[in-house]
Amino acid sequence: MKEKLKIFFQKRSFIVLKQFVWSKFFLINIGIAMLFYFIGVFSVIKYLDIYSNHGEEIAVPNLLGKKSSEAKMKLEELGLSYEILDSIYDPDLPNGIVKQQMIEPTSFSKVKVKENRIIGLRLSKKTDLTEMPNLVFKHIDFARGILKNRGFDSRIEYKPTKEANGSVLEQLYKGKPVTQGEFIPIGAEITLIVGKNEVGVLTSLPNVVGMNYQDALNLLSTNGLTSVSTICNDCETMQDTLTAVVFGQSPEFVPEKTVERAQQIVILINSGANQIEEPIE
Repeated sequence: MKEKLKIFFQKRSFIVLKQFVWSKFFLINIGIAMLFYFIGVFSVIKYLDIYSNHGEEIAVPNLLGKKSSEAKMKLEELGLSYEILDSIYDPDLPNGIVKQQMIEPTSFSKVKVKENRIIGLRLSKKTDLTEMPNLVFKHIDFARGILKNRGFDSRIEYKPTKEANGSVLEQLYKGKPVTQGEFIPIGAEITLIVGKNEVGVLTSLPNVVGMNYQDALNLLSTNGLTSVSTICNDCETMQDTLTAVVFGQSPEFVPEKTVERAQQIVILINSGANQIEEPIE
């Protein structure tokens, strides 16, 4: 083995390689390459220092209790960014007050941040939303219990019916039907239309022909007749309906006639009616 190595070092190719490695040309090129390498490394380190504002730190202000607009202005003045993460229900505070900040103030944490650091904020909201349940056909007591557990108030209105006595027929919020899954503010009042079996309970049938539509509804309701259907051929707007005149009703009015409170009353109205037509059967 030693003989083979001795022969290799004595060969001309090794001698030429050795002379090249130690030549001035090779050493100069090696030196230039190392110089460019160190310049590149230094440039990258310097760029990262500038890009990350190395050595420059900003104290995080205390934003708790401030309005969101004030917090935003303060952070922008310091060169910091912000992000609204979510809201926290607090009925004692107005909307938009900072309740939490995700990087604590430097005065508490002793931690400083770099420029453009994002500060997460959680704001107060005075109203909280919760999902509306489906109460239709549930007994009134059970339905009111569900609403109470979810933080809702309830109001009861009865509607004559031959079926579903004491059960919820409709659920309303602000006078409009509300369906399961809709989100309603906690504390809102939900109106429950509850069926009341009044089969056999009689009441007098008033004559509403010739009356204003709204006055006719009020008179029918006073007599306990709340199951009313309305037909209007030329009512284009709600105002047309409210100012319309009744020109027919069914059952037809007969003096001293009585009907069951659960009876369906049909009234015909005309927004431009000047003449009263014969009642309908």
